[in-house]
Amino acid sequence: MTTGLIPGGQPPEPRPRGPLPQQRREQDDRGSQHVDNRPRSSVITARAAASFEPVGRSVATARSFVRDTLQGWGFGDIVDDAVVLTSELVTNAVVHAGTHADVLCQRTDDGVRIEVADRYPEREIPLQGSPASMGSPDREGGRGLQLCAAIADRWGVDYTPTHKNVWFRLTLPERPVGTRTAGPSLPADLLPIADGRVRVAVVQIDRTGAISAWNEDAEELFGYPADQVTGKPLTDLAAWPHTPGTSTGIAEALQLSRWEGSYGIRGADGRVTPVYASHLRVRDTDGDPSTVCLLVRDHERAVLQTPLRGPASDATPAADGQSTDPFEVFIGSPAPDDLDGLLQRTVERARDMLDGDSAFLLLATDDETELEVRASTGLPSARQRFARVPVEAGPGRYGSARMPAVHEDLLAVPGSVPLLNGTGMRSVVTVPLKVEGRLTGSLGVAAEGPGRYSNEEALRLQFAADRIALAVESARLGELERLRRGSLSFLVEASDLLAGTLDRDQTLALMAQMTVPTLATWCAVYTIADQASDPYLSYVLHEDEELIDGIKSLLSKVPPPDPVPTPGARVWSVPGEAAHEAALRSSMRSLGLTGGPARQVTSGIGPTLATASAVGGETVVLPLVARNRVIGMLTLGKPTDEHFRQEILELAEDLSRRAALALDNARLYSERTAISQSLQRSLLPPGLPEIDGVEVDVIYRAAGEGNEVGGDFYDLFPISDGAYGFAIGDVCGTGPNAAAVTGLARHALRLLAREGLSGPAVLERLNSAILDEGDRSRFLTLLYGEMRPQEDGSAELKVVCAGHPLPLRLRQDGTVEAAAEPQPLLGVMEDLELYEQTVVLDPGDVLLCVTDGVTERREGTRMLGDDGLADVLTTCTGLTAGAVAARIMRAVERFASDAPSDDMAILAMRVA
Repeated sequence: MTTGLIPGGQPPEPRPRGPLPQQRREQDDRGSQHVDNRPRSSVITARAAASFEPVGRSVATARSFVRDTLQGWGFGDIVDDAVVLTSELVTNAVVHAGTHADVLCQRTDDGVRIEVADRYPEREIPLQGSPASMGSPDREGGRGLQLCAAIADRWGVDYTPTHKNVWFRLTLPERPVGTRTAGPSLPADLLPIADGRVRVAVVQIDRTGAISAWNEDAEELFGYPADQVTGKPLTDLAAWPHTPGTSTGIAEALQLSRWEGSYGIRGADGRVTPVYASHLRVRDTDGDPSTVCLLVRDHERAVLQTPLRGPASDATPAADGQSTDPFEVFIGSPAPDDLDGLLQRTVERARDMLDGDSAFLLLATDDETELEVRASTGLPSARQRFARVPVEAGPGRYGSARMPAVHEDLLAVPGSVPLLNGTGMRSVVTVPLKVEGRLTGSLGVAAEGPGRYSNEEALRLQFAADRIALAVESARLGELERLRRGSLSFLVEASDLLAGTLDRDQTLALMAQMTVPTLATWCAVYTIADQASDPYLSYVLHEDEELIDGIKSLLSKVPPPDPVPTPGARVWSVPGEAAHEAALRSSMRSLGLTGGPARQVTSGIGPTLATASAVGGETVVLPLVARNRVIGMLTLGKPTDEHFRQEILELAEDLSRRAALALDNARLYSERTAISQSLQRSLLPPGLPEIDGVEVDVIYRAAGEGNEVGGDFYDLFPISDGAYGFAIGDVCGTGPNAAAVTGLARHALRLLAREGLSGPAVLERLNSAILDEGDRSRFLTLLYGEMRPQEDGSAELKVVCAGHPLPLRLRQDGTVEAAAEPQPLLGVMEDLELYEQTVVLDPGDVLLCVTDGVTERREGTRMLGDDGLADVLTTCTGLTAGAVAARIMRAVERFASDAPSDDMAILAMRVA
């Protein structure tokens, strides 16, 4: 439909000005116009709505929406008419009018009503006169209403101030009572194979996805009694997706009005049983929806499977007499725009075209030596998880994927098609996919009966393969390009995260979190301390946290993988085998087969079976090599019946190289930090002596991350005859040179003081020793003193302050004063003339000694300084030495919001 008048039509009626009340224009079978005021008698039983943007691709999307909706409702008889009308009306809205199109499908008992609304209400519809006034059907536009008049049972137009809504109604044709579909009589050997009794499991799923009904056949097929599974989500038992490339999951499939296909059910023994399912969405008398699922074993799918369509022709004439593209005929329109969707559509159409029971499509690897299964239908799930087969499987043309091949009976040549071993398929036809003479893949269709295919079917399948090969290769290259871009982004992000930490444990956690679930379902990291050590299980992660402990327990009981430095991933089968054995033993114990007390089967469904399922798929090991040494292994795993794609393994190998270097850097940093901390502890006294009548407390805080040895130190030690020496100092700088001077100063002070030298003499000799270090010497600020407790309860101190912040004395009345005078620092001049000062601390007095990290605490342009420290100390009257030191430290930390940038030492002594 176009805007304005159709050539040859009558002029439009004048429109009223101002806001329009809602109007309805409806066409009867003769095309005359009237207003329909009759009440509708049909009851709407279902609705589906969607909105489409004003872009060209929305037309194809709208067609797919209507087709899928009506097929889901079982209205296949009117799907084509509905799609044609919807396409014309949506094209008018999104292409010609340039507005959004809102599509509403309403199901009734006898048909369907579809409404297409746009947001351009000012346009007039062309007036209907004689059929000749509708214009030529070959025009680009103007056909929407003409088609509605020709195809729909009823149609009309509704106006609102903001929307124009064109609707049409299609009635279901009456179906005669009797046979709907039938097949010919077949010999017994061509009938589908089934057990003596075909069991159909009937499972009902409530609106939350939980199992509400479970019949006896379900219990027999899967081993769970009804009371055990009732109330549990079906997703706990379903192994999904059964076919690669399907975007619909089990939860989504249960919400559809009708669904039919394959997946797996994990039984009580831990094994997955492939099933064919038919889902029907129903609602009870209260209006609550639920889904009824009919399940049979996959090889008995003929019981439930909808009869296959007849073979499609290679080309179909279009309505205007022109031939359509064979690719469009085979794939359908619109063609899927993603590789997995295109491959899945291809195998399904190939199976239908040759009336087969299964089909598969394999893509060649980069070196064209192997073919990788990328899509299949009708095969067990184990055959669909990216398994690989060689291009040249044997001698002759039948052993090569480069040539078409027809196998009339696979039982006559066992193993000729390894992919179909044990699937029940007897005959198969395979053809290559080639682009410019280069092998890009292989397409095959198989049937359960022998002799089903001949060279004629091979030619038909080859013709279809030639039509899709270029599209498949283009989609594959596009996927590779997207994967490479995604891989680069992934590796860049991983490198940034790994470079952002030097903590070993955090590096291990990052390694695991980057691989799960992006690359694998679970992973384990083994580390090797040195060449003589065995691999150690350091970290385990699973996307389901409840399974982590089970996997960790399992891996701790099996030998670790060999630390082979060869690059690349190698398969490690030990975890899967051990998990299977453990699950088998658990199941046997639960059945009372090991001599123990008999228990119910339900007890065997627990962590052991869950662990077996979690690690039952493919497991690969990648070495972690850094600096030409294997420092660990990265283990990646998949659940039951799953395998890794080559692209994922290559990405994991790139990640392992980066992770290995980050882990080794964290190890070196940890070793360096441990050495620094050990050296720092050796430069501080192991403990403080107890002095009668004097309380002493020290707080020491090293700045930085602990990888540098600080220059601050303190000491308190007995000299002789009840005298004690104390010191607090600060060496310029940090690192090994500062540590050497710190160690020299602390040990020299003890030795010289115990020789009976006075304070000035001790410091003068220490000054000479520092200068003797030459280039390694550092200047040193030092407060040194000797304390002698007196019989009257006081304490006499002789103090020398060599360039250090002055000690502060806090009296009982709250006054604070300096307890010494400043003198030259050490390590600068050779000839020093130092003197000591005597201070007497009365009972209750406190002497506070700090390093410059306390007084030089900064916040912008502000600095705590000596005056600020004195102000804080005045608030400490009556506190113990420990409380004084703690209050000073809190005040220093709260003075600025930033972390301290210098070491800090606080020595507080209080006469009791």
